[in-house]
Amino acid sequence: MPSRHKMSNGAESADVKYTRLKSPATGDSYTPLQFKKKPPKIPWRSIGVAIILFIMGTVLLTVGALLFTGVIPNDNEDRLWPIMILGVLLFIPGAYHVRLAFYAYRGYKGYSFEDIPDYDD
Repeated sequence: MPSRHKMSNGAESADVKYTRLKSPATGDSYTPLQFKKKPPKIPWRSIGVAIILFIMGTVLLTVGALLFTGVIPNDNEDRLWPIMILGVLLFIPGAYHVRLAFYAYRGYKGYSFEDIPDYDD
C-alpha cells in the first residue's frame, strides 16, 4: 500500500513523483516536447515478407522465362503460364514494398516507414 504524506495545505498525497515547472503554469502554455515527433517504428516483419515475396517472384519469373525460351526442356506446355502468373503476383507487391523500405531507409523526401503496412498489431 502506498504511503501517504501530509502536504502543506493539510491534504494527503500518495507516493507519486512530481516535478515543478520552471515557470508558473497557465492554461495557454505549451512545452516544445509535446510537438516533438517520435521516430517512426520500422515494420521489420512487413519488410521481411516483402523481401520473401520479391525473391520468390523473381525466381518464378526467371524459371518461367527459361521455360518459355526453351533453356529448360518443357514437356508440358500447361506449366508455363501458371508459373509466370504466380511469379508476377508475387513480384509486383514485393518489389513495390522493398522499394518503399529502401527509399525510407535512405531518407528520400516523401518516403517513410509509415507508408509500409505494419502486421504486428
